[in-house]
Amino acid sequence: MTTKSKSRRAFLLAAGAGGAGAVAAVVVASQKPEGQRAEKVMAGKQDGYRASEHIQKYYKTTEV
Repeated sequence: MTTKSKSRRAFLLAAGAGGAGAVAAVVVASQKPEGQRAEKVMAGKQDGYRASEHIQKYYKTTEV
C-alpha cells in the first residue's frame, strides 16, 4: 500500500506542477510587450489632465 500511495502522490504533484506551468505559459503568451501597452494607454489620454470632482475631494483631504 505504501508504493501505491507514493505513486499517487507523485502523479498528483506532477499534474499540479504541469497545470501551473501551462497556465503560466498562457499568461505570458497573452501579454503584450511594454512598449505597445504604453502606446495604447497614451492614445487614450489625448484630452489631457482632468481634475474631476472626486479628485478635487481628494485634494481637499490632503490640505494641511
